[in-house]
Amino acid sequence: MDGVFLVDKPMDWTSMDVCAYLRNVLHEKHVGHTGTLDPNATGLLVVLAGKGTKLAKYAENDVKEYAARMRLGTVTDTQDIWGTVLHQEEARNNREEIEAVLDRFRGPIMQLPPMYSAIKHRGKKLYEIARRGGEVEREPRPITIYRLELTGQDEEGDWGLEIECSKGTYIRTLCADIGEALGCGGCMSALRRVRAGKFTISQAHTLEEIRSDPERCALPLDVISAEAAP
Repeated sequence: MDGVFLVDKPMDWTSMDVCAYLRNVLHEKHVGHTGTLDPNATGLLVVLAGKGTKLAKYAENDVKEYAARMRLGTVTDTQDIWGTVLHQEEARNNREEIEAVLDRFRGPIMQLPPMYSAIKHRGKKLYEIARRGGEVEREPRPITIYRLELTGQDEEGDWGLEIECSKGTYIRTLCADIGEALGCGGCMSALRRVRAGKFTISQAHTLEEIRSDPERCALPLDVISAEAAP
């Protein structure tokens, strides 16, 4: 079956879990996505099926938009709340102090990829090395943060962030770097992708909806190929 599927990825599923699930649902061996979401993240995952997998190169560089939560005062090995806590303190930073450092992270910046990532080093994924207690030197990579806005603070004290960014941006690392700039440390406590290119989360379907009616949930391939045409 050929098509583009906009999936609202649930918590605790890897992006490849979603693809494997849809291979069975669609009875189609060629299924791939256009940008990984971490297992603990939710939201929009653009999945291509059948001949659609050939269009991945036209969509993987799309600008992504996220709604994230940042917990200041907590530093973990994975840069999110699901990792091992390395340092913890009470963060007393107010909104004005946080706003003052955000401008450092807007526009083109260099970001050091985290050890807990799928980037490969000598044929091994960094997270495989990290899980064995290892660490290797990484080179900072150029990314672009097109928009970075601070929203409200929730009842747990976590701060909301709205982010539009380029391919290759690690939101976990962004939260950790903001915390480091504030002098208290920080990590990501929630992440939801709300846009990828021209597609938004409002267009997405749950896995159950796709399973019950794949034809209704599929978008035609030209929603991507038309944009890619010269």
